[in-house]
Amino acid sequence: MTVTDKLSDTAVGDEVRALLRVLDGQRRHVLGILEGLDANDLRRPVLPSGWHCLGLVQHLALDVERFWFRAVVAGDEEVVRGLTSGDEAWKVAPEVPAVEVLDLYRKETALADAVITATAAEAAPAWWPHDLFGEPHLHTLRDVLLHVITETACHAGHLDAARELIDGRRWMVLT
Repeated sequence: MTVTDKLSDTAVGDEVRALLRVLDGQRRHVLGILEGLDANDLRRPVLPSGWHCLGLVQHLALDVERFWFRAVVAGDEEVVRGLTSGDEAWKVAPEVPAVEVLDLYRKETALADAVITATAAEAAPAWWPHDLFGEPHLHTLRDVLLHVITETACHAGHLDAARELIDGRRWMVLT
């Protein structure tokens, strides 16, 4: 059962429910395309840039789910203070088990869902990273959801390409 299946009609508006359903599908894609890969394959860079699947999932957990929902939408001061700059989220220490990173992603998506379901679609962000983006260009929860859906879908596509290069598996093939 997905998070959107658990929402009552009064808990969240139809628009947010629909957007969350799409986001949840992209999140399932991210985790699903990685099923069956061992820890070595999850850490194997297959593109010239050198990133690997596990680093991308950690980026999604920290720089996407945590950043956009807990920091920007909710304005959680502890999260804002703990934000890093640069590409640190893409780097997974060798001693960190792969399952820990995948669980972090699941945890951050659940925490993000709590923020999303408690926030009106028209609500303005509680905090904005002016130092990164200048003046706000995402003005509502709706805008943030659409941004995160786009970013997650884009990265799911990156994972599709990486997985096909690793072992030939493809997520969805239409014939």
